[in-house]
Amino acid sequence: MARNENVNENLSRDEIAHILLPYGGKTLNNSQLASLAKYLEMLKKWNQTIPLTSIRDDTEVVARHFGESIFAGSPLPMNRGRLADVGSGAGFPGLPLKIAFPELQVTLLEPNIKKCAFLREVQSALGLPNTNVEVVRSRYEDFHAAPGSFDFVCARALGGYKRLLLWSKVVLKPGGHVILWLGTEDSNLLTRVTGWTWAIPIRIPESRQRVLLMGTPKP
Repeated sequence: MARNENVNENLSRDEIAHILLPYGGKTLNNSQLASLAKYLEMLKKWNQTIPLTSIRDDTEVVARHFGESIFAGSPLPMNRGRLADVGSGAGFPGLPLKIAFPELQVTLLEPNIKKCAFLREVQSALGLPNTNVEVVRSRYEDFHAAPGSFDFVCARALGGYKRLLLWSKVVLKPGGHVILWLGTEDSNLLTRVTGWTWAIPIRIPESRQRVLLMGTPKP
């Protein structure tokens, strides 16, 4: 059995830092790495009773969930502003981004009651104040944010992207960004959607088929 498949063995902060290097994690301090280590510990514990991730290997969890989430802060300045994480699930990308960029205000939108309970537990354990992290049990379509509420709208492997883009156009501030983690085929299709200015898709480190796609609504 691999070392980190055992739920009783945890990655050290140094090991987490090394895994995150390709994703722009080199600026994380000891406190942020400790928060990620605690997050990983809680994710493994809760994953035994509710489905939060199909990945069992700790190194893969840190890379795929934490690293790929934090990677969005490489091409975009995300050190502040408001972010909506749509279909947050176990908190990706919103919580890793919040840990990496403490001044970022994050709204986690998740319709599943058990996953919301997990998100609130992580929020409490990491000492993230309600004023900076909001867990909302809701589908994004039913979440009536005021127009221009967010600087960023993020989603990983959500599907139904055209509906999401319609919603994002309303809730994003002028010049705000939608940020999507998706496969190259889906990114090619979405860049044809009118009404948006799309950046060139950025390949996610350590991945062949997945990219980060960013767009801003046209006025």
